[in-house]
Amino acid sequence: MHNTNEIKISVRNLVEFILRSGDLDTSFRSMTRAVEGTRAHQKVQKNQAENYEAEVTLKHKLEHEGYTFLIEGRADGIIKESDGICIDEIKSTTKPLEIIHENYNELHWAQAKCYAYIYALQNKLDKIDVQLTYFHLETELLKNIRKNFSFISLEVFFYQIIDQYMAFANFTSDWCKLRDDSVKDLVFPFKKYRIGQRELAISVYRTIRDQKKLFAQAPTGIGKTISTLFPTVKAFSEGYTSKIFYLTAKTITRQVAEEAFIKMREKGLRFKTLTLTAKDKICFKEESRCEPEYCEYAKGHFSRVNEAILDILQNEDELSRAIIESYSRKYHICPFEFSLDLATWVDAVICDFNYIFDPTVYLKGLFDFGDNDYTFLIDEAHNLVDRAREMFSANLYKNHFLELKRIFKDKEPTIAKALDKLNGYMLKMKKLCGDKEVYIQKEMPENISYLLNRLISESEELLATKKGTKGYKEILELFFDCLAFIRILEIYDDRYVTYIEKENKDVMLKMFCLDPSYLLSEAIKRGKSAIFFSATLSPIEYFKYILGGDETDQTIMLSSPFDRNNLCLMIANNISTKYKDREYSYNCIADYIKAIISQKKGNYLVFFPSYKYMQDVHERFQEKYPEYATIIQLNTMSEEQREAYLLGFEKDPKDTLVGFAVMGGIFGEGIDLKADRLIGAIIVGVGLPQICLERDIIKDYFNEKNGNGFNYSYTYPGMNKVLQAAGRVIRTEKDKGVVLLIDERFNYGNYKRIFPREWNHRINIKSEDEIIKTLEKFYDEN
Repeated sequence: MHNTNEIKISVRNLVEFILRSGDLDTSFRSMTRAVEGTRAHQKVQKNQAENYEAEVTLKHKLEHEGYTFLIEGRADGIIKESDGICIDEIKSTTKPLEIIHENYNELHWAQAKCYAYIYALQNKLDKIDVQLTYFHLETELLKNIRKNFSFISLEVFFYQIIDQYMAFANFTSDWCKLRDDSVKDLVFPFKKYRIGQRELAISVYRTIRDQKKLFAQAPTGIGKTISTLFPTVKAFSEGYTSKIFYLTAKTITRQVAEEAFIKMREKGLRFKTLTLTAKDKICFKEESRCEPEYCEYAKGHFSRVNEAILDILQNEDELSRAIIESYSRKYHICPFEFSLDLATWVDAVICDFNYIFDPTVYLKGLFDFGDNDYTFLIDEAHNLVDRAREMFSANLYKNHFLELKRIFKDKEPTIAKALDKLNGYMLKMKKLCGDKEVYIQKEMPENISYLLNRLISESEELLATKKGTKGYKEILELFFDCLAFIRILEIYDDRYVTYIEKENKDVMLKMFCLDPSYLLSEAIKRGKSAIFFSATLSPIEYFKYILGGDETDQTIMLSSPFDRNNLCLMIANNISTKYKDREYSYNCIADYIKAIISQKKGNYLVFFPSYKYMQDVHERFQEKYPEYATIIQLNTMSEEQREAYLLGFEKDPKDTLVGFAVMGGIFGEGIDLKADRLIGAIIVGVGLPQICLERDIIKDYFNEKNGNGFNYSYTYPGMNKVLQAAGRVIRTEKDKGVVLLIDERFNYGNYKRIFPREWNHRINIKSEDEIIKTLEKFYDEN
């Protein structure tokens, strides 16, 4: 069991949470504070005398009203003087030092006073000094404000804060008892386990108990979501975990997770779940700008938000987007910031991958203490490979520096100079390409860090004070690009390459993460256990490696629970869909589509490896068989257009509809067309990503590392798309349907090895006649 009466919190979080008030303003300054602050701290600390001890960890355990508080933090400095002790708190600022007086910021004093209290208590001092050291970021001048406090006054102050926190402590304690009791009595929310479901649930439970990682391939129909959530919830009452993160890349899978919790609540579960929605989607305003002068919800946000937190927690268990929006309107607060605050208090967070893995946006506040017993459930884990590469890479474009240099040349000469230096640096990089389009090196870009930091510090004042001026938006964006680039420079290692590419009249400099396994394994350490699951994690050893697993981690491959006779699987291995042969395949593919759809009226999807190929075959198909209705995926589609496309796949269709789509695209996975909404899929090609620079760099890297470059870069990601597309057809035990794979390579050993077990009843066909005969037999038997 958890000790619900044990409260672990950092001094900073305690003070900032209880004493916060005023406006929410994420306009420029507060966003860069962490970077500036570190620099200022180090500078101040470096210039101190020998009696100054920097970064001192202070821990305090106290019993109060039936609770055990574990409070810790790091004092910036402790000064040991002959006549006493002084606690130093360093703050960086861009405000003129003369306007900073002793009552300038209550929060600044509060943190330092808590450190002073803990130090005085542990060292039996009856009085102690507290000093605020303000470091001016431009002039680098210092201002010290020092006060002496008696131990008794610090104790009174400290307990006032603890007492204000008690409302939240009491809520948490009562809630945990209620929740854990309901978890103990919880039964599996369905009549019986499906094939494979119990096995998956047991593996998940053991993984959490043993604080390990599990890689699970669980085909459609097993019910992956409930089979991972149910045992994780059960692990709560045993004290094996204290928070669940259900991570997914798609809105549709988030909804499935929400529905699983609703099912468990129907069986008596009490559990607080929160769905995080992206800022630009949940924002009430036209633009998501958290500035009090622009947004009425940002104005006074912090003065009202704690009351809103207590209210929503006492009255709601499912903190969905709609519920968060309604409480945000009631309290007139920012819905996005409100939801981030709630993440601390709930039992499960349903959110995108980036809230845990992305080095620039992960939920730092939730991971203050390194030993969190959190569980990460990573749905559609195959999508994490490329997403991780993206999150761990960073790039810059030369033209951004050049265009802004022109804008700022006359009015901001120091910024223009910093931009000019970077433009010059990018020109030097371009020269490395010579007459080639690309230059690749293993080493990180040299000497750029200084130039980027220079631009960052030169543009800070403009960004903080001159909102709305020409070029402001662009320099703000570039500022964050530079910060992201510096952040990646700090983690750059031999799993990266740097490349310079000429693009039209521009030059791109990119630090590209080839192998995200190490950084993913480090990110997973923010919790205690992780379950990576998907219908397509084949080959599982590849996914186990690339997603950061090691030898001690378990893998599980479950068979499909559906009757294999419900799927008619054919392979046309007499057609090449290789790039050079595509134009010769159009007629044959059109005829094969016709052969399949002519045998049974209904809805079908045809998947292609590229838009161009899809459009060419679509044109040919319409010419030859105009009697069939078709719809085609567009290169970019709005939410409404996607909805309309899927709505075309009706139940009990009166006529046949053929949808043309791209493998690995928005209709290639994550869509759930049950029963006769989809009765067949034709998959053209082995799904290989188009040959491109980055794929080739990945290929070369892994060839050198393990001789498996082409598979890691092309074959495995390609076949993943094929398996996902094929998985659209059979969604329930009653579904029956047909899948035709078109490509000679489906007969090659290295592709066949990736096929699921239940595909061993496939039939090779070489003509329309054979397709028709095969289908006649299939439909007769079914």
